[in-house]
Amino acid sequence: MDENIIKEEVKEEVAVPTEAPAVAEAAPVAAAATAFAPNRREFRKNPRKPRPGQREGRVKQEFDNKLLEIRRVTRVIAGGRRFSFSASVVAGDKKGRVGVGVGKAGDTPIAIEKALRDAKKNMITVSLTPTSSIRHAVEAKYGGSDLKIFPAPGKGIVAGSSVRAVLEMAGVNEVSAKLLSRSKNKINNARAAIKALGNIKKTNAVQ
Repeated sequence: MDENIIKEEVKEEVAVPTEAPAVAEAAPVAAAATAFAPNRREFRKNPRKPRPGQREGRVKQEFDNKLLEIRRVTRVIAGGRRFSFSASVVAGDKKGRVGVGVGKAGDTPIAIEKALRDAKKNMITVSLTPTSSIRHAVEAKYGGSDLKIFPAPGKGIVAGSSVRAVLEMAGVNEVSAKLLSRSKNKINNARAAIKALGNIKKTNAVQ
């Protein structure tokens, strides 16, 4: 009996809770930490602001452009072959100005940039009607390309290949184009379209 009593007394001594003091000790520490903790909102960075020399947004380009063709050109020299790229681009503002340019360089982006500059140099102004169309048929020939463009009310742009790209960049609508030759040279077809649009009489310009 005495042994049982002693065991129960030992169990009671072991069962003394130890969590309460730990919580009591942790409470003031947490309170002190929250009291001295800095406010995170105060240390947030300010929203991004444009730098003095930085642009606030992308500037809209004056002319739209479309890549017609890009080719790899080979030049044979005494030491072997040298490769470069030739790009042709049509550019326009879709308000009557359009041009075609060609550029050559060792890298594709540089060739396209040169072609775009060439297109801007060789731009023409097309005489359009109030409905962004032409009032009479025109025909032109450039190299082996023979092209005819005539009004087509209510049909949009009926054309293909590079001729359509030239008409779109010029902002011409409701026209139909027909290649009278079998030439598939995109550059010649585009330049024939430029030449044909340049033959429109100035009296048909929008006033």
